[in-house]
Amino acid sequence: MSHLNAAGSGDTAARADRDATGGVPVRRLTVLYDADCELCTFVREWLGRQPQLVPLVLVPAGSERARALFPTLDHSATLADITVIGDGGQLYRGAGAWVVVLWALREHRPLAHRLSTPAGARVAKGAALAAAKWRGARKDDNGRGRQVYRRADGWSYDPSLGWTHTPPACDSGACSTG
Repeated sequence: MSHLNAAGSGDTAARADRDATGGVPVRRLTVLYDADCELCTFVREWLGRQPQLVPLVLVPAGSERARALFPTLDHSATLADITVIGDGGQLYRGAGAWVVVLWALREHRPLAHRLSTPAGARVAKGAALAAAKWRGARKDDNGRGRQVYRRADGWSYDPSLGWTHTPPACDSGACSTG
């Protein structure tokens, strides 16, 4: 999608889109997202409601389904950063993945074209870094180098232990008194 100009005829934009993928048409994109991340699941739900020019298949990163679909992919990396895979084998990560997802959406393709310019790429990278910083602030490091995800309802996930539940303390006002 580099060197795209959002202005002009639809034919010009379509030709530029095709050229950006090395001449290989993109008929479907698989978006691998972190199912334990509030921001990621919010965006997944939002994407599902958007009119799509290119169908998006939304799959939890690191899941059995993701591993079956893409057995040679580094699945631990897909949990660290958004990963999008085109049906022609194209692989997008980070800011480029966000741009290609916007490109797949009818109402956001012009924005994707603007973000694919050198100036727009800086904006897209900044947005991706801000999202990554937010995600990082929402995770706890358990001191052993592994990420622990904690939910407000008392459930947490530690890769070495799996899911555990810690009920709220009674001093929080969450316990029944009857």
